[in-house]
Order: sequence, then structure tokens, then C-alpha cells
Amino acid sequence: MGRKKLTVVGAGHVGATTALWLARKELGDVVLLDIVEGVPQGKALDMMEASPIEGFDSNVIGTNDYKDTAGSDVVIITAGLPRKPGMDRSDLIETNKKIIKSVVEEIVKYSPDTIILVVTNPLDVMVYVAWKCSGLPKERVIGLSGALDAGRMRAFIAMELGVSVEDVQAMV
Repeated sequence: MGRKKLTVVGAGHVGATTALWLARKELGDVVLLDIVEGVPQGKALDMMEASPIEGFDSNVIGTNDYKDTAGSDVVIITAGLPRKPGMDRSDLIETNKKIIKSVVEEIVKYSPDTIILVVTNPLDVMVYVAWKCSGLPKERVIGLSGALDAGRMRAFIAMELGVSVEDVQAMV
């Protein structure tokens, strides 16, 4: 059995950080996809050039073509518009719904046996949209938020109390 193929859709801050984390943990080979030409390619090249220095052995490719995601074991969707000042997460529903639909349609075309992890906000709505559009069983379309929210809460509590985050336990 070869290495796992992991795709991250969206090469913004969250997507690029996720791709680097996956590569550094050597969880599989990583495909970083974005609609902006050159962005995922440049970020993937940076990660590959860092691999001998950081000591990890995962291949990372950047692409704008969903064909390169074919056969992905796991797809992590970070694509979507972020909130701007004064916006509520619900303000993103219609725009991000369209993005999720188009991403999921391409993903299941090339990776029908994948597991989809959704990070895009508002998360509950985007997971539902991804599940409905994918036609996949519900246990293969998962939303990731709790760990991030718990991490944020721990960080804020630690900052407020002036202690290390390692001294704070919290669960959301």
C-alpha cells in the first residue's frame, strides 16, 4: 500500500497551514489546490524546499486543476470567503454555499471514495451542503471546528490569566 493522498482545497492562510502541517506529520502526500493561478504552486514549492531542513518526507504539489486531486483519500476544504469586520458568520452563507457546491462536485468526480473534511464557515451549513452535494454517506463528510474553537478558548483564557496554554484545559 502506497502513501495516502491528501488534498487541501484553498491555499489561503488556513489551507496552506493545513497543508504544511499534514506534510510535516508525514500523513501522506499533499495536493494543495486553489483557483488563483500560481498561489498553490508557489506555496507547495516553498514547503518542498523546506522539507529537507524541517526533516519531513512528504511530497507537496500545488495545482489549479482538480484532475490532480484524483484518488484522494481525504479532502480538506478550507476554500471560502472569510468574514470581514462587522460581518457575522451567517453573512457568508450564500457565497460560501456556492463555493462548497462547486468544490464538492469536482472532488467527488475525481475521488468518489474520499472522506471530506469541511473547515469553511459557517461550518454547520457548509457541512450539510457538502454532504447533500456529494452523495456520500454522512460518515464520510465531517466538519472540523471543535478543536479549533477549544484551542482558541484555551489561548484566550491563558492570555487573560497570564499563564501558559499548557496549564489550561478546555473543551467546546
